[in-house]
Amino acid sequence: MNKNKSLENFINDIPKAELHLHIEGTFEPELMFKIAERNNIRLKYKSVEELHSAYKFNNLQDFLDIYYAGANVLITEQDFYDLTLAYLEKMKSQNVLHTEIFFDPQTHTARGIEFSTVINGIHHALKDGEKEFGFTSKLIMSFLRHLSEADAFKTLEQGLKFRDWIAGIGLDSSEVGNPPSKFQRVFENGKSEGFLLMTHAGEEGPSEYVWEALELLKVQRIDHGNRSLDDDDLLKKLVD
Repeated sequence: MNKNKSLENFINDIPKAELHLHIEGTFEPELMFKIAERNNIRLKYKSVEELHSAYKFNNLQDFLDIYYAGANVLITEQDFYDLTLAYLEKMKSQNVLHTEIFFDPQTHTARGIEFSTVINGIHHALKDGEKEFGFTSKLIMSFLRHLSEADAFKTLEQGLKFRDWIAGIGLDSSEVGNPPSKFQRVFENGKSEGFLLMTHAGEEGPSEYVWEALELLKVQRIDHGNRSLDDDDLLKKLVD
């Protein structure tokens, strides 16, 4: 057998946990076109092949452009269900036994989609996938950091109605110019409600953002954090 293929099969068969997954970012081009057609939405990409090429992005913003193009085709509970189940099927094929999924309700509520439509579709797919595939999962509600603190508080309030379905809160989207400190009060409130706390920090923003996430937001997990390499004291803190 080809050595590379043998290694690929070995890696594929290892039991795995996926701890950082944005459900809206899992859109395969074929499914995106299928749901867009179902909802009579025209994509800016002319074909599945062109969209596949666009997935070879070079920076965060290139990814976000594709991310939001895909998110815009999600309208009904069935759409969110289909998106989530498609991810779970791939997860099963790669022997992922546990997954922790971010979802961005503001991306959809800003388009007039009800919070309940979004989370019902995702949650029901997770429950069906759990029965069919036998994995475990956690759902993380993430705030869009380029939006206001007030908007994040509104989303937190909406999420409290589904408290039993949501394990934690996070912070993502365009990082530079939107430090964690902007959402300190939101995270304090989330902590008091018993949510697990995490945030994207040091993805493209400076290492100072990671410090803020730790000291002001009191997060239990840093997502990305690569700019932490710029600060030896911060690395020691993370190790501790």
